[in-house]
Amino acid sequence: MPRVGWRSFGRSALHLLFVLYCIEAGVFLTLLPWREGWQSLLTTFPVPSLRAVLTLPVARGAITGFGLIHLVWGAHDLRTLFRGRRREGGPEGGHAGEGTAA
Repeated sequence: MPRVGWRSFGRSALHLLFVLYCIEAGVFLTLLPWREGWQSLLTTFPVPSLRAVLTLPVARGAITGFGLIHLVWGAHDLRTLFRGRRREGGPEGGHAGEGTAA
C-alpha cells in the first residue's frame, strides 16, 4: 500500500472542499431564483433598476444556468478526485473500460 504524505492529503482535502463548494453553490443558485423568497430578497437591493432586472425570467434563467455550471463542475471534479484516489491506493487493473484503449 503506497504511503500518502501530508502534501497529498492536503491537496485531496482542498479538492474535496472545492467540490463541496461547487455543489452547494450550484444547488443554491439553481433553486433560489425560483423560490418564493426570491422577491423578498430582492427588496433588500439598493438599486431599483437591478431589482427590476433580477425579477425577469431571463435573469432567473441565467442565474440557474450559472448554478448548473457549478453542479457539473463539482461532479466532474468529484469524479477526478475519486479516480486519483483509486490510482493511488486502488487495485492495479482498475475497472473495465478505464485506462488505455485496446
